[in-house]
Amino acid sequence: MTAIKSKKDFSLFDFCKKKADKVQIYGEETLDEEGNVIPFVDQAALITHYLQIRKTDINMPYEQQAKGILNLWYEFIKGEKQRKPNDFEGVSESPIGYQTYLFPDLFEAPFQAPTNPEFTFIDLFAGIGGFRMAFQNLGGECVFSSEWDEQAKKTYYANYGDVPFGDITKESTKNKIPKGFDILCAGFPCQAFSLAGKRLGFEETRGTLFFEVAEILRRYQPKAFFLENVKGLVIHDKGRTFKTILNTLDEVGYVVPDPQIVNAMFFGVPQHRERIYIVGFRKDLGIKKEDFTYPEQKEVTKKWIDVREESPVPAKYYLSTTYIETLKRHKARHEAKGHGFGYDIIPDDGIAHAIVVGGMGRECNLVIDFRQTDLTPTTRIKGEVNHQGWRKMTPREWARLQGYPDNFKIVVADASAYKQFGNSVAVPAIQATAKQLLKTLDNKKVLNIWEH
Repeated sequence: MTAIKSKKDFSLFDFCKKKADKVQIYGEETLDEEGNVIPFVDQAALITHYLQIRKTDINMPYEQQAKGILNLWYEFIKGEKQRKPNDFEGVSESPIGYQTYLFPDLFEAPFQAPTNPEFTFIDLFAGIGGFRMAFQNLGGECVFSSEWDEQAKKTYYANYGDVPFGDITKESTKNKIPKGFDILCAGFPCQAFSLAGKRLGFEETRGTLFFEVAEILRRYQPKAFFLENVKGLVIHDKGRTFKTILNTLDEVGYVVPDPQIVNAMFFGVPQHRERIYIVGFRKDLGIKKEDFTYPEQKEVTKKWIDVREESPVPAKYYLSTTYIETLKRHKARHEAKGHGFGYDIIPDDGIAHAIVVGGMGRECNLVIDFRQTDLTPTTRIKGEVNHQGWRKMTPREWARLQGYPDNFKIVVADASAYKQFGNSVAVPAIQATAKQLLKTLDNKKVLNIWEH
């Protein structure tokens, strides 16, 4: 490995973003349980999780390995071996010491855990951290995150200072989860369930990503969980899939209040986004279904214009005349067949459709914006940029539609950013529901979060 001459030249984010596939650090500590060398980004996950939570009481099953890898990284970054074995312990009793000593960007992430957290949680299928944002806002500390998508990992690290662990289906990843955390969060992907058997329980979920969530609940038994999915999950396979999920959650030891479809537009974002929310409480806590209530959905307070970019956006977001004609023909064909598919233009005082990935994800949320006067093409297009004000929403506008604050860093190309925000949870709706979950735990004296 080639060492870097100065710590000022090293940015963990820069390496995770651009160079991780070209760098590998080797050492005895970098071998996994099967004897394979842990990839650079996975080593970064071990180190960042260790540095972020090393001063808490949470048990870290990977602590010794993280310390060993940290020593190797020191040599890699500084170009010299440590002068004594416990150099890192002497840097500072506070992780801030690492900010100027070794990882200058680690603690510059804008969304750090609270100094004195009230509870702990883990973030599975983390994406860009919508659950994390919500639960941190309520006083929680994330002690484990997992996400397989490399682009999403970059965004996650830039904003929270943690590189998520990888594929949660691997036993080696599950084994990194600390024991004793309070709440499990997961926006698990919806997969088809095989319902060959009749039990409709734990065994029937094998081979699905939901099974990974259920298995972790079974092993670690946190006090509560919060799951999110598309609302179509409720009717998938004539309701049998959803029945399987609920039976499984019961089987692994949880009381589940009736799940509810929650619409983000009632929680301060102008987006009609309906998702099924499922919360549960460990049975031995004595919490009943009726002890929990979902937040009320009664008022729409924001319109599209409230989240529009304040300044004119670049010409690249404006549609070409040729593309507009294609969209019009596409919509006309579907209308002739009696379908409602096709582009849609959101008025300034309107509510956006759910932002989604792929297909007509952006085209169903077009807007009219005449503020940009320089419509010189900056990318290769057919035809010319239209002069009727038709444009796509920007990634920042999608971020706002999902409730992310403006200091949330967008560090990937537009295509990845659209995918990440389209796959994300709506933070304000998650936070409102999470508050109700915490309130239930607090009322039952399971957690002491708020003064009574």
